[in-house]
Amino acid sequence: MTLTIAVVGAGGKMGLRISNNLQRSDHTVFYCESGSAGIQRTVDAGRTVTDTETAVATADVVILSVPDIALGPVSAAVVPRVRPGTIVLTLDPAAAYANLLYQRDDVEYAVAHPCHPSVFLQRKTQAELDDTFGGIAAPQDVVAALESGNSAAIATAEQVIRLMYAPVLDVHWVTVKQLAYLEPTLVEVVACMIGDLLNDALRETVDTVGVPEPAARAMLMGHVQVALANGLRGDNPFSDACLIAMDYGRRKLIKDDWKSIFDDAELDSVLKQMLHLDHIHR
Repeated sequence: MTLTIAVVGAGGKMGLRISNNLQRSDHTVFYCESGSAGIQRTVDAGRTVTDTETAVATADVVILSVPDIALGPVSAAVVPRVRPGTIVLTLDPAAAYANLLYQRDDVEYAVAHPCHPSVFLQRKTQAELDDTFGGIAAPQDVVAALESGNSAAIATAEQVIRLMYAPVLDVHWVTVKQLAYLEPTLVEVVACMIGDLLNDALRETVDTVGVPEPAARAMLMGHVQVALANGLRGDNPFSDACLIAMDYGRRKLIKDDWKSIFDDAELDSVLKQMLHLDHIHR
């Protein structure tokens, strides 16, 4: 089915990425930007900027590719202008979970967030090796939510999702709340924090202990892969001595109540900080 798609925020970081993929499709795609820098980036990418009001009035799918903290006012400006049955697609679950989006009963709301190429992906080309973020050459999964259960809307949304994040292996459908626990709790609160902590530990090893950086970096990079393969896939058992060191690390680095981040109150707390809110609307 040929669709009309409007990308609001087409000149932003994600807007440019998804527009690059959508531009190669057979669909009619409008690219919308309001800021001068975003307009210039869109034009530099070889795309024509269309007035948002004009673009969304005929769109089957409106993609709001703007920061979470801007989704409230942007959706309030855009959603009243779309046709009944339009799919309004956001890229992160935070604003949807916090009920910041302008609501209409005759509009479908979807969220779709890329998983990024797996660390275990078997990459076959240099382009795949270079594409650590996804959306260019390396295949990735996507997790999405569309809670109305409208099968036709889900099918249409998945068609667009597979294009904008291409190449896509699979689209996993969950609830908005479940997606919010994946992003930010699982991947930002935990995984991204640990990634940054690893860099801090590398710097301490080099700058404080004095280990030559090439040696420290080589040791860390190889062991990160082994740690993930053993811990997440069970490829090989950790040695007895390693298990003792791991327990020591947990006692030194991890709070006893760390699993409280999976409580609803803690999810609300981190989203309030991320979205600069006084409270989460229910």
